[in-house]
Formats: sequence, structure tokens, C-alpha cells
Amino acid sequence: MSEISVFVDSRGGNTKKVADAIATEAGVSIGDINGTLPEDAKIIFLGSGTYGGKPGDAMTKFISAGNFTGRKVALFATSGGAEGAKNMMSIMADAVIQKGGTILGDYHCRGKFLLTNRGHPNQEDLENAKKFVRETLAKK
Repeated sequence: MSEISVFVDSRGGNTKKVADAIATEAGVSIGDINGTLPEDAKIIFLGSGTYGGKPGDAMTKFISAGNFTGRKVALFATSGGAEGAKNMMSIMADAVIQKGGTILGDYHCRGKFLLTNRGHPNQEDLENAKKFVRETLAKK
């Protein structure tokens, strides 16, 4: 098992692309959002698309069921607009903190939604996600 875990709730595939880049950079596989948090996970990357300004239901349930005491968490998101993602990640951060976790940081990029943000997340967004992983792991 690995001390680093990545979990994602992605309906349209945008956030999954970012999660794939994060997992590849961290050298791990993406965990099952419908499963449980591994006991040995010390640094956890949690990502969700933004759905009505909130994280996805599966992510909300995952955080609520998890024990984050003593664990460090980095958040990531995609959304049609920056404000929605900020609000959504704030909701996730508050939930993780209430469950005993520490937030290391967050990363957001645009995701394609209907006719907006076509082509996103793009290669630059994914490279920035990888940079986010390197910077986050340097903080541990």
C-alpha cells in the first residue's frame, strides 16, 4: 500500500483527467470513491467536479464516512467558473477539518461544461496539476 492516496468524484470526466495526472505524478492508482480510506494513507488528494456549487454526492459521503485524524489532505476541482470551485472546495475543506484532517492546499482548473471552457482541462491544466502534487508533497 501507499502513504499517498487519490480519490475523485467526476461525472463528466473533467476532474477524472486531473485525478489521472495527479495519481501518475504521485506514483499511485486512483482509489474507489465508493470504498473506504486506506489505513496507511497519510497524504490524501481529494477531487470533485463542482455541481451546483457543491462537491459530488459520492465525495460528500466519502468525506463524511472517513477518518481524517492526523492526515493531510490536498483538494482539487474542476468547474465551469472559478467562484463555484472556491465555494465547493471550502465546503470540502470544512468537512475534512471537522473529521480531523489538515488541508495542505488546493488546485482548481476549468472544466468543459456545455458550451463553455471547451478543451479544458488542457495539457497546461494537467501540467499545473502535476506541479501541485510536487509542491504538496514537498510540504509533507
